[in-house]
Amino acid sequence: MNPTSITDQPHNGAAILDALHTCLTKYVILPSPEAVDAVALWIAATHAQAAWAHAPRLVIRAPEKRCGKSRLLDVVEGCCHDPLITVNASPAAVYRAIGTGHPPTLLVDEADTLFGGKNADANEDLRGLLNAGHQRNRPAIRWDASAQKLEKIPTFAMAALAGIGAMPDTIEDRAVVIRMRRRAPGETVAPYRHRRDGPALRAVAQQLAGWLRAHLTALEAAEPPMPVEDRAADTWEPLVAVADLAGGTWPQRARQAVTTLTAEADEAGNVSHRVRLLANIRTAFTTLGDPPAAPTADLLAALNGDPEAPWADSGPNGLTGKKLGDLLREFDIRSETLRFPVGQAKGYNRDAFTDAWQRYCPAPETPSAGVSVPSVPTSFPQVIPGTDYPAGTDRSVPRRTLTTAPGTH
Repeated sequence: MNPTSITDQPHNGAAILDALHTCLTKYVILPSPEAVDAVALWIAATHAQAAWAHAPRLVIRAPEKRCGKSRLLDVVEGCCHDPLITVNASPAAVYRAIGTGHPPTLLVDEADTLFGGKNADANEDLRGLLNAGHQRNRPAIRWDASAQKLEKIPTFAMAALAGIGAMPDTIEDRAVVIRMRRRAPGETVAPYRHRRDGPALRAVAQQLAGWLRAHLTALEAAEPPMPVEDRAADTWEPLVAVADLAGGTWPQRARQAVTTLTAEADEAGNVSHRVRLLANIRTAFTTLGDPPAAPTADLLAALNGDPEAPWADSGPNGLTGKKLGDLLREFDIRSETLRFPVGQAKGYNRDAFTDAWQRYCPAPETPSAGVSVPSVPTSFPQVIPGTDYPAGTDRSVPRRTLTTAPGTH
């Protein structure tokens, strides 16, 4: 079925998404039009959960209190499929709630209190559940002592998390990330009262369910062209499939949201500690004149001397040779005893980094004269360059209800 033909159906998908968009902007100031579209499409996708191979997370984060993240979660709760909202549920309770034939949409407020500080280790099971539940058929395995057998507990479910600051990297890597900010003077929204305003939101939820559950089979078969690849494509595909089904301006807006929010995540430093280290070492080699090898002490001096990098804060003496070696060992990069003009010393051959640089942080294109290049590149294998989709594209849905440094070595 051509997705634009949805207007011939009893439910007009584009109109329903427009109504949802209006609900969001009535009660919440989101950071950009693309963020509004992304949240609307994520909410809609919860009503077709049975169709998806991946369940994208929605991360609603803010730098401080009073940025609207909890209010946004309220609106999400009102419009999504079968919401289950919590601030302190135990992993066991969440497992039981999700491990049903028709899992709810899990909404976690104050998620920063779960994954930060002393609570991080205690909630490692919950983080594992949220990571595993991003992909279908990734059950949690538990030993049932009473039955004396292994028990497989389903983990697949849509989930939204709201909190101050970033969520764990493994969660944000599977998420549509919305960066809330405090309202500026002159920005106003309507007050939200659950008893008064909730019924209108549930009416929109019912419209979404009626529309999308009539097209689950087609949504399950959909393979929409995506402007991103790898895990980012897995995460965003349900949203784009919903947009293509709706038609109108939504297909183009969905893809614009994908590219914009993915780029924001990259620019915000959504790069792992080790990948940042690789990029900083490349910069250090450049600073040293691109020698074929460099002493560990020189690399450490460059890394710890970068005021914009985190390495000087890695311990009382900054990043040490041992810690550097431990981080690089994951890339099969090891120090050697090498001969330098000043004598023998532990160091690294530049060629040892080539493969890792190409795979994890390929160098950006050479800039024009006068254009500066940041020392830490963005995360590259996300947005596919040159991708452009005209408004109303029908490419997707065919259309299921559901210095010498200490420690040098």
